[in-house]
Amino acid sequence: MNLRSTMAAVAFGVAATAAMPAMAQEQDRDTHFDGPYIGGFIGTAANGNHNGRGLVFDNNGDGRYDNTVTTTTGANAFSPGFCNGRAISALAADGCRSDKDGLEYGGRIGYDRRMNNFVLGGLIEASKNDSVDRASGFSTTPASYTVERKLDYSVAARLRAGYTPGGGALFYVTGGAALAKFDHRFLTTNGLNSFDENRDGKTRFGWQAGGGGEIMVTNNVSLGVEYLYNRFKDNKYNVAVGRGTAPVTNPFLIGGAGGTNIKVADSKFDYHSLRATVGFHF
Repeated sequence: MNLRSTMAAVAFGVAATAAMPAMAQEQDRDTHFDGPYIGGFIGTAANGNHNGRGLVFDNNGDGRYDNTVTTTTGANAFSPGFCNGRAISALAADGCRSDKDGLEYGGRIGYDRRMNNFVLGGLIEASKNDSVDRASGFSTTPASYTVERKLDYSVAARLRAGYTPGGGALFYVTGGAALAKFDHRFLTTNGLNSFDENRDGKTRFGWQAGGGGEIMVTNNVSLGVEYLYNRFKDNKYNVAVGRGTAPVTNPFLIGGAGGTNIKVADSKFDYHSLRATVGFHF
């Protein structure tokens, strides 16, 4: 399923949610949103605008990633610049491919407690995500260096609180903690230095917040739409650049540590989720 069909599914969920109040009026509203449920969702995951932002360097071994990689003449070896995307070639003038927004889908189990027209509950969900964030830098060699990171899957535990006007429909806010696994990939046109990836495929903690709405289409089935803002701290992955076959005057080697570590400049990974949901209530 591509992004266009995903958005069509979300739009269908929105339309279905808006069209169902008349059906909801024929039901036993006293039983709505009060008890356990399971559900699923499908939608789109769009990367936040500030993800990536280029690369940062540690060439003196202090772990602070606040150094400039320089040539033997003191010039900035990365003066051609950076981009929030994947480098097309070794030349900055050729630009970058943009980040990839993708499909998100998953399932959840939860419990709601209804108190008159107010609902308080909690849920646990697991999701799969196909979006990719990229950041690149260009050196004067010329050469390009790209870090790609993909949120493989996440598990979240959230509370939700909402208002139901006598049953039939629920409008809610939700928020909680999440744990995600990231996959990383490093790409470069530099064929001289050695590059070793460190601390890849690790889980990271984060949080989610958002809201949504549901309409009961029968006494046991609901359709809805949901928006979530998701943020994780992905600051462990780095690439250690060594000598390889490069001369000792190579810019990566002259900072005092005998090599340079590379990271994505922005340690935060955030994205926006827009979902169509279905729930089965017991």
